Amino acid sequence: MSNFIDEAQIHAKGGDGGAGSVSFRREAHVAKGGPDGGDGGRGGSVYLEASYNEVSLLKFKDHPHRRAEDGGHGKGAKRHGKTGEDASVSVPIGTVIKDLSGKVLADLSNQGDRFLCAAGGRGGRGNASFLSNKLRAPAFSEQGEEGEERWLNLELKLLADVGIIGFPNSGKSTLISKISAAKPKIANYPFTTLEPNLGVVRLGKFSQGNKDLEEIVVADIPGLIEGASDGKGLGYRFLRHVERARILLILLDVTASDHTPAQQYDILLKELAHYNAQLLERPRLVVGSKFDAYQDESIDIDLDIEVSSFIGKNLDVLIKRLGEMVFEEKSTQRTLNPSVPVLHKPLGDGIKIVKEGSSFVVYGREAVRAVAVSDINDPDALAYIQQRLKRIGVDKMLRRAKCQPGDTVVIGDFQFTYEL
Repeated sequence: MSNFIDEAQIHAKGGDGGAGSVSFRREAHVAKGGPDGGDGGRGGSVYLEASYNEVSLLKFKDHPHRRAEDGGHGKGAKRHGKTGEDASVSVPIGTVIKDLSGKVLADLSNQGDRFLCAAGGRGGRGNASFLSNKLRAPAFSEQGEEGEERWLNLELKLLADVGIIGFPNSGKSTLISKISAAKPKIANYPFTTLEPNLGVVRLGKFSQGNKDLEEIVVADIPGLIEGASDGKGLGYRFLRHVERARILLILLDVTASDHTPAQQYDILLKELAHYNAQLLERPRLVVGSKFDAYQDESIDIDLDIEVSSFIGKNLDVLIKRLGEMVFEEKSTQRTLNPSVPVLHKPLGDGIKIVKEGSSFVVYGREAVRAVAVSDINDPDALAYIQQRLKRIGVDKMLRRAKCQPGDTVVIGDFQFTYEL
């Protein structure tokens, strides 16, 4: 089984909030002890965090579930419950997070970028929190809110300085094996490379003492063929790995019998444009390969560099040129888009009312929180619910939805009869 996985799913479950406590002071020589129930602790949240230490989504393949810790329950003497621990899950830099409909929620493109997958539930308030001049002995508390729970799709777009693009058997894997320590599988048949290969190229003497130019990362993208952007061959699956490359190295096989170098170049650019037209704006280096086996003197396209990985022809020239181009791109990007870790938080859903059959169902975390008391049969608790729902605008929304007295209103696990 391959150790490189670039598509996976995660099931994230935030921790449930702890329940608030119903308690009254019971001490000797203290007359009419008041309520002292503590609040429940908030549940932990699940975060995805981009890290250089991860290179694949393999760990999610067979174990997609991640859950944060529940909050502790409140206790008497105004002792609050423990806050649940967050679950921080590391993913490779370049991970794109989507919901099940395919909508992009976040793109973790920098070290330390974080995304809130599933928020922990809020802890319920103890009865001490409901003490007021009108309510001197509240005998109810709130239950803890359930943590968010959802499935998300993860897609990895490799973060490389240089993406090598070329037809199958154009010499991409051999080239990356010669200029870096990568050891890809090499054979003389189509689609030898079944997954992207990353290699770190040490620039050595070509760094000119510049610490920002000591090494570059090169990605060998599995061979593209005509029609790859429409799903033909293997190319479509891996084209997204080209999107983050700063430089495109177009590798043309000058010994190919089915397509001339110029035809290869035109087809490759066409497939890149069909997939994402912005890729054509990237700096690119056009390189001819296999010049150790080339006999003719004329080539139907202007090449930037002629190389032979087999005999090592012009590999030093290629490394130097790539280093210069990458350094120039990094300098520009550092000036225009400084890399600062970002915390991505999905927007709240708000409150909405949907008529389902003969009932009016109220959706929204804020509305569900309003009815999260432990005993709605308690008159004081019921009065609190009514005040809270009115304060957050549920009464007005029900009237706009043409809810009539006597209709059933559903909020969370509770049902109410609507009254004016």
